[in-house]
Amino acid sequence: MRLRTLLIWLAVVPTVAMGTQVTVSAQRLLEQSAQLRSDVEASERIGAPLYTLLVDLQAERTATAALWAAAAGAEGELRVRREATDLAAAEFRRLAVDPSRSFTEVTRQLDRLAAHRQRADLRSGTPEATLTSYSEAIGKVIQVYQQEFSHAEDAELAQASRPVVSMLQATEMVAREDTVLALAGPSGDLTFSGYDQFVSSLGAQRYLHEALIVPHLGARDQRFYDRVVGSADWQTKTRIENAVLSGHKDTPTGIRLPAEVAGWSSAHANFSVQMTTLNIDLARSVLARGEAKAAELESEVAWLIGGSAGGLLAVVVVVVFTTRSVLRRLHDLHERTVTVAEETLPDVVARLQRGQTVDPGTLPSVTGERDEVGRVSDAFARAVAVSVDGHRRLAAERHGFGLFASGIASRTGNLVSRQLSLTEELQDTFGHDEALLARLMRSDQLTVGMRRQIENLLILAGGEVPDPHTEPMRVADLLREAAAEVEDFRRIERQALDETSVEPSAISQISHLLAELLDNATRFSPPKSKVVIRAELVADGLSVEIEDRGPRVSPERYEEMNSRLHQAPPYSVLAQNAHRLGLFVVGHLADRLGATVTLRRSVYGGTCAVVVLPADLLLATAPDAPREGSSGRGAPRALAAAAPAARTGAAAHAVPADAVPATAPAATGPVPPEADAPARTSAGLPSRRTAKPLVPALAVRPAAVPAAARPALTAGAARPALPERVPQTHIADQLRAPRAPEPAVRQDAATPEEVADAWADYEQGTQTVEAELRRDQP
Repeated sequence: MRLRTLLIWLAVVPTVAMGTQVTVSAQRLLEQSAQLRSDVEASERIGAPLYTLLVDLQAERTATAALWAAAAGAEGELRVRREATDLAAAEFRRLAVDPSRSFTEVTRQLDRLAAHRQRADLRSGTPEATLTSYSEAIGKVIQVYQQEFSHAEDAELAQASRPVVSMLQATEMVAREDTVLALAGPSGDLTFSGYDQFVSSLGAQRYLHEALIVPHLGARDQRFYDRVVGSADWQTKTRIENAVLSGHKDTPTGIRLPAEVAGWSSAHANFSVQMTTLNIDLARSVLARGEAKAAELESEVAWLIGGSAGGLLAVVVVVVFTTRSVLRRLHDLHERTVTVAEETLPDVVARLQRGQTVDPGTLPSVTGERDEVGRVSDAFARAVAVSVDGHRRLAAERHGFGLFASGIASRTGNLVSRQLSLTEELQDTFGHDEALLARLMRSDQLTVGMRRQIENLLILAGGEVPDPHTEPMRVADLLREAAAEVEDFRRIERQALDETSVEPSAISQISHLLAELLDNATRFSPPKSKVVIRAELVADGLSVEIEDRGPRVSPERYEEMNSRLHQAPPYSVLAQNAHRLGLFVVGHLADRLGATVTLRRSVYGGTCAVVVLPADLLLATAPDAPREGSSGRGAPRALAAAAPAARTGAAAHAVPADAVPATAPAATGPVPPEADAPARTSAGLPSRRTAKPLVPALAVRPAAVPAAARPALTAGAARPALPERVPQTHIADQLRAPRAPEPAVRQDAATPEEVADAWADYEQGTQTVEAELRRDQP
């Protein structure tokens, strides 16, 4: 038998034995107490709304009678009274939901209220019939009081509740008198039936006061009742009633009331408030008695149960002293276990994953106790030790693998950098051979892609991307650098809509992040479609949008990809998605930069990636500041494919198709062509790393510049003078030979945008070469 079961039997068996004896005796008392409390609760819950409904119905009936009598201001008063009645009826309907109570008749009368009002507004039928309808509804309310709150099952409470119901009936009789007098109106004329109703109501209310109310009032209530009856308003009421009885005049159409009835309204308004207070006090006293009676019954039950529980005292003492120690130790063990499982162990695992040490004192230790609770505690401590040991070994292996992967990536990256340097030297050496230059550019482009994949491994292993930049870079140059990292860069259109710069320490990371998104956009979109990247300042920093024309993606897929971007995933998730690491790399870089990356559906049906860089990574750009040249990370030389044409003087269409970039023309954004000019070497080819940006210069040759104008070219800050053209001096040596027969020119398949891009790059290459020549001049 389990320990819990044993403890339950120790507590249940004695309780059942004695409880059976007590149940039969206590059941009857409890049922009476429950019924009494239910009545009291229903009285407290529904009594006040029901009484409010009673008073509002009486007031609306009087206002309706005044409307029939065409009294001044009757319509406005009736409108107010109807709104009050509707509110009271709505509250009553909301609370009167108990099907066991007799609220159905009141609800049915309230449903007919709209028809009564319509007849009154249309003056349909007789006023006595309409007022009788109101009286029937009020009678049902009083009947509910008689049935629900009389407490007929208890003689004492029934006697105490009798004045309450009688007082309600007497109040209704006075209200009927008020209605009859209001029906008389300013003229003071009553029909014979109206006068009979007044007389009968007067007699009924006086009988109720004398026979059923005053004899049953308590001392305190009797004193309050005497003050109400002795007040001037009550005396006025009595005087008017007597005047109506004795001072009326008979007319051929009815009864003419005496002039004293003019003071009825003010007197009724005052003494009715006092009688309402007396009614409420009487009802509260009955409820208080009912509550006290219920408490008395419960006290009897408690004494009965307490006496019976005396026999269980000995058993309870034994059970308490036997199980107290076990339960306390089990509770302590539970608390320690929960603390270790929910706080200590997760903190230890997190510290181990971060490579930090763990204090052994924070973990549970083996105490060697021999009882059951102690052995369970020791077993849990050993389980925690084994778990921490496993996490420690796993963290060490993961850390070692990260170092290993970081080292491999660094060494491989060095080799790739050397390969890029070698490619640069080959381009400088063999740049005159356009076919070879195109292949070298292709090799350079693939090598850059290899370097980016190696940097992906370095990022996922926890390393840092090397950043050679020492100066801020404009956003336009940053977009060009990111586009240069992509194999299919010709399809990328760049649009830098704002002039701003990026911190040097974040250039490489931002460029890598954008390159990954651009590579993903070009790979998963049609080969002939464009991929647009645009950057502009927003309230939170810099927004970069990358939009492609790829296939549609489901919302669930977007949600999954965004979850990878918004939170760096653990290595277990990376292992399951080893073939799709681009988004994980973007997520890691965004986490380091404090940026947000969101993928959503584009308006063109493809995918739009929105990157928001924080404002602390941005710097303001001076209007006249020179722009940094080509990327310090080694953009492919295909971005400056027109440079050989500038050196040889060949036409733009002579550049190989593989070397013509399809970047955005100058008209697609605010970036001017000279701002995109990459840095060049002395041979006219793009330089991979530049210590400082170059100042653009005019496209002139030294031979074409007059001696007088050459000193102006040496001024670094001033714009050089315009050159004077000398005939035949600009022709290259190869062109001075006799002209060979021109081959047939095939139709150029380049788009206007591509031709514009090639021509812009051609001009940039020419300007850069001339700037270097000018700088080499004495």
